[in-house]
Amino acid sequence: MDTTQDNIVLRHAETDEELRACFDVMHELRPRLPDASDFLTRVKRMRQAKGYRLLAVWQLDMPVALAGYEVSENLIHGRFLYVDDLIVTESQRSSRWGARLIEELGATAKRENCRRLVLDTGLDNSLAQRFYFRQGLLATGLHFGKVITAAG
Repeated sequence: MDTTQDNIVLRHAETDEELRACFDVMHELRPRLPDASDFLTRVKRMRQAKGYRLLAVWQLDMPVALAGYEVSENLIHGRFLYVDDLIVTESQRSSRWGARLIEELGATAKRENCRRLVLDTGLDNSLAQRFYFRQGLLATGLHFGKVITAAG
């Protein structure tokens, strides 16, 4: 999948160089990522373990929006597409790239025979929640978590 529109291309980041180019955009969403090298290592590990993919909106060969996702299966949802990461650079917000990524993820889910598209967002992230509602995503539950400290 490679869609082009006025110097804008929607395609997956595949190579190390493309993934490194995505770091600054992802860092806006995930500021705890220390650097591009760590990001690259994690993405490769996630690819191998869970089939993680990084779909990007490229403007003049620079990413301006990203969607990290994986196809999975569990007893709650059956086969589903899980969106790990969704970010549009601050300078490109209101450009509809987030909506375009959600649309493409929905098409990907359909091609992958998924029953659902699932994502999580923080309870305090009301702007994202409004955006997700506008995209037809509904809140279906709460996600609970607990920090586990390393033994030793």
